[in-house]
Amino acid sequence: MSGIFSKLFGGKKKSGSSEVETLVHATVESLIEKAQFELSFDIESSLDDKGESQIIIEFTGADEEVLKDKEGQMIDAIQLFLKRVVQHHFPEDRTNILIDCNGYREESSQALVELAEKLKGIALEKGKSVYFRALPPKDRKVIHQYLAGDERVKSRSIGDGLYKKIKIYPVKAGRGHETQHEEHSAE
Repeated sequence: MSGIFSKLFGGKKKSGSSEVETLVHATVESLIEKAQFELSFDIESSLDDKGESQIIIEFTGADEEVLKDKEGQMIDAIQLFLKRVVQHHFPEDRTNILIDCNGYREESSQALVELAEKLKGIALEKGKSVYFRALPPKDRKVIHQYLAGDERVKSRSIGDGLYKKIKIYPVKAGRGHETQHEEHSAE
């Protein structure tokens, strides 16, 4: 019975980076065709700063706005889909897949950093905690990493579930070095 499922869903294989890249390329082409997007894409394989394999896909074309709409949810969805396809075909592979569309990720991160800077200023000026709206883990990580560079403030994720608020608060004069935030490693 497993033979039929292997033919339908693909057997579990050991990965080589070119095999993973070929699978990702074919999947993206199929996705664009089936969704009838007017998009083209470039794929680049490289190593990240930790020496781990990564595939970066950059979309361009007439339907860019569809991908960037609603805070980039389509970009995130395609990225998650591609990660699951690779995990299904190559369960041992740890290749990270990153998707962007005409610099959207950098613009989004910069906007989060600017807002974090503004809220940090308010927290320091008033000497009180301020709260950032509920965000997904990838966005919280950008803010926590940015605020970690300033010893005058601390940040912490608050709430349950995937989307959590961020509390930004000034460090009191008598406190020792505390943990930057409780769940940074989980993000």
